[in-house]
Amino acid sequence: MLTIRQITDDIEGVIVALEKKRFNNAREAIAQVLALDEKRRTLQNTLDNNLAEVNAASKLIGAFMKDGKKEEAEQAKANVASIKETNKTIQAELDETTTALTALLCTIPNLPYPEVPEGKSAEDNVVVKEGGQHPQLPTDALAHWDLAKKYDLIDFDLGVKVTGAGFPIYKGKGARLQRALINFFLDEANKAGYAEIIPPTLINEDSGYGTGQLPDKEGQMYHSTIDNLYLIPTAEVPLTNIYRDMILEEKSLPIKMCGYTQCFRREAGSYGKDVRGLNRLHEFAKIEIVRIDKPEHSKASHEEMLAHVEGLLQKLELPYRILRLCGGDMSFTAALCYDFEVYSEAQQRWLEVSSVSNFDTYQANRLKCRYRNADKKTELCHTLNGSALALPRILAALLENNQTSEGIRIPKVLVDYCGFDLIN
Repeated sequence: MLTIRQITDDIEGVIVALEKKRFNNAREAIAQVLALDEKRRTLQNTLDNNLAEVNAASKLIGAFMKDGKKEEAEQAKANVASIKETNKTIQAELDETTTALTALLCTIPNLPYPEVPEGKSAEDNVVVKEGGQHPQLPTDALAHWDLAKKYDLIDFDLGVKVTGAGFPIYKGKGARLQRALINFFLDEANKAGYAEIIPPTLINEDSGYGTGQLPDKEGQMYHSTIDNLYLIPTAEVPLTNIYRDMILEEKSLPIKMCGYTQCFRREAGSYGKDVRGLNRLHEFAKIEIVRIDKPEHSKASHEEMLAHVEGLLQKLELPYRILRLCGGDMSFTAALCYDFEVYSEAQQRWLEVSSVSNFDTYQANRLKCRYRNADKKTELCHTLNGSALALPRILAALLENNQTSEGIRIPKVLVDYCGFDLIN
């Protein structure tokens, strides 16, 4: 959530930035924010003046009573009672205005950083780096869904029977490869200084609000209506919310966390060849890395996170590219985001496997996540997160890109985790 100060410090700049993010009616929304804030401040000022008047009158009552001026004391009491009644009305209007202002701010996305490219959609994203070698596959190379069936690794039909489309069942060496990737990613995160946490996979409304999934993305999450809990779309949500409503000491920053969870996304309306097999699921495994940091260090943290994810793809021997997302393709909450994609040689297409984002103070303002600086003043933290990595498309690319006439080769870095070097 944007702060009022962010807006008032550069109203025109904020409007231009929101338009870069393709936020409709930015000027109108900011005008409404400013009007509500002016009303809120006027009401608060009136309330403060009235309270000061009540305090002064209360002192007079005591003086009048001491001097035996009963009539003046009664008149002062009546005046205090009248002001208190007025204050009830003002307080109610102030509460209503503050609620309306907060609700409006929640509908306004984060401001993109200056380096975010102009653009409307994924076609306008900028490739900033490519790496890895594209494999030479056999002429009869198969897509991962056919490989999964051939080697009895993943059963998509059985998943439909048990739950529905988008809930595959991993079997045998497919399950072991999945577990190997999870352990590899967690071990690499641990080596990089991320403290491992096993969070819940259900969150309450406050947690969804804190990281920006609510009220923006409620339709994308599975909702347990009886208990009013949501299945998490990513471990970012519970991990970041650990520090909701907290004031941290500067020396404790940056905080680095990682977590493996199952993730759940409704992906309503998704269909077609681009979502076949593991390309898009309703339930999937993912390792998330999260940082809570000081503003002046968050860009360096972002670079470190990008290097960490790139290192994972290099160790997995996968061809990859890194894209800086344009304003129109960025998430609601991000200020700067890079996507990692791996190339699927069998499908002849790039598959997104990670997004690494800096949220500036946007999430922290919603979370009320602050730190106490050297001057003992509290400031909003910066929050960052990234997939390190999401498993389905990584697994798809590994199966497809490593197929040979003898079977599917396992990258060297995973052999000890798997206990085998070939699927045949």
